[in-house]
Amino acid sequence: MSVRPRTRSYAQQDRNTAFASMLTITTGDRPMTVINVFTVAPTQQGRLVELLTQATESSIRHVPGFVSAALHRSLDGTKVTMYAQWATPEHYDRMRARPDTSPFLGEALAIARFDPGFYEVVGVFAPDASRPAV
Repeated sequence: MSVRPRTRSYAQQDRNTAFASMLTITTGDRPMTVINVFTVAPTQQGRLVELLTQATESSIRHVPGFVSAALHRSLDGTKVTMYAQWATPEHYDRMRARPDTSPFLGEALAIARFDPGFYEVVGVFAPDASRPAV
C-alpha cells in the first residue's frame, strides 16, 4: 500500500512540508484543537482525502480564526483524521455554518462517519536532546 498523498504534486508537498514545520502546538485552551476522525470504507478513503483537501484549501483556511490544520490518513484505509486549530470555539462554529464549506463536507459525510472532538493541549513532548538522532 502506498502512503504518499494522491492529491498533490511534489511541489505542493514541498510547500506544505515547509509550512508544517512552522506549526506549533502549545499547552492551554487557545488555540482550540479540533480532532475530527472520519471512518470510511477503504475504497472511499482517497475520495474523502480529496474532499477534505478541497474544502480546506478553497474555503476553510480563509475563514477568520483558522490557525492551522493537518490531514492524516490511516495506513489500513479505514480512517481519515483532521487535526485543526481554531482561535476560539466561536470561530469554528462560524466556519461550520458557512455555505461555502457545505458542498465538500456534505459529500464527505455521505461516504464517511464523522466523530468530532474538541481538545485542550495538556502536554507537548520532544525527544531527549542528549540522545543521538535515529
